[in-house]
Amino acid sequence: MTLITSILPNPIEYLKGVGPQKGELLRKEINMHTFRDLLEYYPFRYVDRTKVERIGHLSGFEDYVQIRGRIVHMEVVGEKRGKRLVATLQDETGRMDLVWFQGWQWMQKSLRENVAYLVFGRVSQFNGTVQMAHPEMDLLTEETASGKQHLEPVYYTTEKLKARGLTAKAIGKLTRNLLEQLSLPEIKENIPAPVLQQFRLMPRAQAFFRIHLPASEEEAKQAQRRLKFEELFLAQIRICRLKVRRHKISQGFVFGAVGEIFNTFYNDHLPFPLTGAQKRVLKEIRKDTMTGRQMNRLLQGDVGSGKTMVALLSLLMALDNGFQGCLMAPTEILAQQHFKGISELLKDMPVKVALLTGNIKGKARKEILRQTEEGSIHILIGTHALLEKEVKFSHLGMAIVDEQHRFGVAQRARLWEKNHTPPHILVMTATPIPRTLAMTVYGDLDVSVIDEMPPGRKPITTVHRTEYQRPQVMDFIKEEVRKGRQAYVVYPLIEESANLDYENLTKGYEEVKAFFPEPKYYISMVHGRQPQDQREANMHRFVTGDTQIMVATTVIEVGVNVPNASVMVIESTERFGLSQLHQLRGRVGRGAEQSYCILMTGNKIGKDSQERVKVMVQTNDGFVISEKDMELRGPGDIEGTRQSGLLDLKLADIVQDRAMLAAARESAEKILEEDPELELPENKPLHDYLASQRSKSAWSKIS
Repeated sequence: MTLITSILPNPIEYLKGVGPQKGELLRKEINMHTFRDLLEYYPFRYVDRTKVERIGHLSGFEDYVQIRGRIVHMEVVGEKRGKRLVATLQDETGRMDLVWFQGWQWMQKSLRENVAYLVFGRVSQFNGTVQMAHPEMDLLTEETASGKQHLEPVYYTTEKLKARGLTAKAIGKLTRNLLEQLSLPEIKENIPAPVLQQFRLMPRAQAFFRIHLPASEEEAKQAQRRLKFEELFLAQIRICRLKVRRHKISQGFVFGAVGEIFNTFYNDHLPFPLTGAQKRVLKEIRKDTMTGRQMNRLLQGDVGSGKTMVALLSLLMALDNGFQGCLMAPTEILAQQHFKGISELLKDMPVKVALLTGNIKGKARKEILRQTEEGSIHILIGTHALLEKEVKFSHLGMAIVDEQHRFGVAQRARLWEKNHTPPHILVMTATPIPRTLAMTVYGDLDVSVIDEMPPGRKPITTVHRTEYQRPQVMDFIKEEVRKGRQAYVVYPLIEESANLDYENLTKGYEEVKAFFPEPKYYISMVHGRQPQDQREANMHRFVTGDTQIMVATTVIEVGVNVPNASVMVIESTERFGLSQLHQLRGRVGRGAEQSYCILMTGNKIGKDSQERVKVMVQTNDGFVISEKDMELRGPGDIEGTRQSGLLDLKLADIVQDRAMLAAARESAEKILEEDPELELPENKPLHDYLASQRSKSAWSKIS
């Protein structure tokens, strides 16, 4: 058997037609380093040049067509800047004009009369005759006489590449050069045969050739289908393997008992009965902590669904088993709120709760650190400050991370080091993650969902109002304030237009003040440019009810809990994404009163914005909203997708290809269930392929 050495790892400049300078440019512009990168640089559409039309059959309203004919006459017409080259093309059925307004001197030199050409371009009508402007011209050969054998691929290129002659056409030529040198056995199969048969997938080598040079639309579609499935399947195999391995090897503390602390709190101090969803999630957590493996669970639930209560009960489980617990929040205000809420709930229990943030300094800080290390503090709540090296626990068994998307992967990893065996980890998010994304980005975590609201919560009424209706909106806020309620007025803040946004915010603040004059009304203004102490003081005044209205930028998005606030006015709604609108809306509706969210827009808004407003008015369900958000924006914007390193998708789209993703996930799970180490003969191609890709391992081992 001869050993095939692959040319695919070769540097791109070694390919005929590239060379060092173009190679450097391809690296910089489109991240193309090797022959393999070129092979995986897929066309984004195709032009059908397999058919040849006749001039006599054209109506002048076709889109792109291909004609075979001879140039029978050429002349330059027009004056000065209006000069152009007009060539008459003739076939057996008639004549038409070909026109060049730019670069005509070069075309005049390169075209020959009485020579046959294959001409391709867009047809138009001028003065009642059919013509084509700036067509593509190829000399007619025996091979192309009846049209090209393949659809013509069109590749994405950039202005800099074009300037150096690397047009879409030139990239196509390089790809053909590469395919001519490649032999099919060099492209090894990496999907097990049973899976190929089950989904009727094209072999891998064939798919690479067909995606670049398909004979028909159908062939291109089948090649894309095969390569999309491969991307999703490999990502799922990697993620599921991480999960299988973690379940197999990771050591974790065993919480053997639900003891006195948990039971006393549950029976005597629980402020309201748990919902079915909360009970279900607690059972999942309880099960995880009894296995002897480290728990890594993602808890999703809409704003106000009762995640904090689940977190607290999980911490009490740790305490009952002789461990400490910690809860980490992304902002000082949120940490303080957790501290206040949890301390209040545990005030009649023998549990010591402490708060550690960057603002706690000197003697007080030293004392907290000392008590945490000796174990007399049972639950430590804080911000990033908890990750610092000087924070040492006596015996940390449960770490909870709130609003997990605000923390980088490396930061969360530092929690693992807070005990000789890593503590159990529960990460919580109120940003519902679409199921498709959860399967990919957080696929190595176990996911729990609280999909039920506590009883007594009234759904928030959401309405859309335009600039014309502003006076009525302000009157409505006055009415609510008269009932003793409070209101938010939120303005967008986008980095690129920060200065303009601040002007809008200040203008808005003045406008609100005009409607709500002091001393009858008091207003807080909160934005990111204020010094932190001023911002927190202003927020505090609103939280305590000293001010009735808060005018703010989106800094209030995470975690301000004011049960008395019943109105949320979102200005310039069209400038927010759906998930952000949903997060903002969740700031109201936290008390027993009916709450309202008013989406203000200009009088005219674009199609996408209309769609977002419509979704917000129709539903309060965060999961429906997150799926729709991903559909409108694409998954690229959702934090963490890139950082996970697992989502290197060139063709597949986790929104459009949802069904395929689910099928890939199912296949991956089934294979790993039967053969976790991929040792069976039919899984050898997959095993070998993954081994060759080892260097691409990701951060994703960490929750």
